[in-house]
Amino acid sequence: MATYLGTHGSKIQNYTTDPDNPNTGEVWYNDTSNALKFQYPNTAGAWATGNDINVKRTKIGGTATGGVTTAMIMGGEIASPFGHSADTEIYNGTNWTEVNNLNTGRILSGGAGTQTAGLAMGGEPDSDDAESWNGTNWTEVNDLNRSEAYGMGTGTQTSALYFGGEPFTGATSLWNGTNWTEVSDLSTTRRQLGGAGNDGSTAVLAFGGDSPPVTVNTELWNGSNWTEVNNLNTARKELGGAGTATSALAYGGSPTPAATELWNGTNWVNQSSLNVGTTGGGGGGTTSSASYAGANPGPGIASQQWQLGYPVGAWATVNGVNTARQGSMGSSSGTLTASFLAGGVTTANVANTETWNGTNWTEVNDINTARSTGGGAGTNTSGLIFLGDTGPAPTSASESWNGTNWTATPSVNTARRNAAGCGASNTSALAFGGNQNPSSQNTETELYNGSSWTEVNNLNTARTALSGIGIVTAALAFGGEAPPGKQATTESWNGTNWTEVNDLNTSRSSIAGNGLLPTAQAYGGNTGSVVGNTEEWNGTNWTEVNDLNTARENCTKASASTLGLAVSGNSSPGTLTAVEQWSGSSTVTKTVSTD
Repeated sequence: MATYLGTHGSKIQNYTTDPDNPNTGEVWYNDTSNALKFQYPNTAGAWATGNDINVKRTKIGGTATGGVTTAMIMGGEIASPFGHSADTEIYNGTNWTEVNNLNTGRILSGGAGTQTAGLAMGGEPDSDDAESWNGTNWTEVNDLNRSEAYGMGTGTQTSALYFGGEPFTGATSLWNGTNWTEVSDLSTTRRQLGGAGNDGSTAVLAFGGDSPPVTVNTELWNGSNWTEVNNLNTARKELGGAGTATSALAYGGSPTPAATELWNGTNWVNQSSLNVGTTGGGGGGTTSSASYAGANPGPGIASQQWQLGYPVGAWATVNGVNTARQGSMGSSSGTLTASFLAGGVTTANVANTETWNGTNWTEVNDINTARSTGGGAGTNTSGLIFLGDTGPAPTSASESWNGTNWTATPSVNTARRNAAGCGASNTSALAFGGNQNPSSQNTETELYNGSSWTEVNNLNTARTALSGIGIVTAALAFGGEAPPGKQATTESWNGTNWTEVNDLNTSRSSIAGNGLLPTAQAYGGNTGSVVGNTEEWNGTNWTEVNDLNTARENCTKASASTLGLAVSGNSSPGTLTAVEQWSGSSTVTKTVSTD
């Protein structure tokens, strides 16, 4: 009998069991299970923080098809002084731009269409009013046949559906581009519901809302009637919706403002939560690209972006360090197979240095001055540590590592602890932030050229217990602590100046990070309690990804890559030896089949 190997040769490797660490794209034959298998990236949907809208508000309407680069919002409620907004804004994926206002300010209106061909209908106070958008101006069109606020609209400028509303109703109106026609009612009367659908005349999904009480009900419109289908997993009102009747997204709302669910045509499946839970925002799009803007509660300016197909990375526990500690300094330009950490604190400051070869940590020569919470730069053969806490006071001392020994080098100009640092070698480093006493926060930034430290332009936000990644010409500073509390502030360094960029999703101090711009990673820290939250920076925004396996603060970065290491740190009940390694895009094994 012919065998697979005899017939096809060995270009595809045969295994009796699946390989331990297959590479992405690898194909193999398992001759125990008689299955052809392959490895592919594990991807999922995720929310990223977008730029703020211009006018603070909540209870906003949005166009049904507005994705990450084509979003449009209109109207809403302004908190102070209270009022019904007519403001209209469009989004290009980077910035929100104010365009011509609605003719009538309104809250909780329905929306349909696109950035260039939109429709707004209903809302409070003129709840029968409808307007059409041509890409430049809003024009009054024929009013709804009924006067009801808090309904939902979806579809296109010439084929839209408006359904539900207050007083509690299931009434449904169909727009043909000229007139509204009353059609079959929803089975469940409700207001403040979500909807999805790119053609109001044939296929629309209605979900959630206040019935009362808040409901999970989902209904499908087929052009003639509404039919009850499988419910949302989580009941909510004032939620956002995007997509079509067969592939939809539901997100935000009250009382579970961060929940996100994906409709696959049959069922709702829970997805990654919003980064900032909100209710009463506006937006739309598809299941692969959607936007959500505005907030309640909150300042009402935040926007968030949904992207399907984001690589889902994972932390894996690897061999731990020999000496448990927190607040060590590490090799910001190290690699997964060649890194170091030095110093830290147990019950007292220590001088221990360890190097990593990709498998094990090895004790090597100690630093000259035991210390913790300073900055680190370089590699395991050309490293630098600087600043920190010696116990009685902050230090300005700096030491250089040549792979064998530590040598004292010129001191930093301003002594401080809880500072951040980065750099490529023992002759090129950047030190920033920190504090000189418990009540202070520093903005000082200093540059090392191998001979001396020079004061350069300061951080915009003074803070302590922050983190930083990069090199002396391109760095990122993020997180930390300063009055009134934990920081999400992120700043980008271009070799001359610091510039405020988009914040972390989770404010925290005692945070760590890996990376070289334009990408980076932030993980762990303290939000009031020790956390394992991990976020990835794509050059514009931070996105929540999988948490550390062990929540920790004051851990050490020991790699420049987003394939990085989180080393030691503190977690209840004390200091850790545990080390975790990040794989930026975890993979999944699939079996080739005809099914």
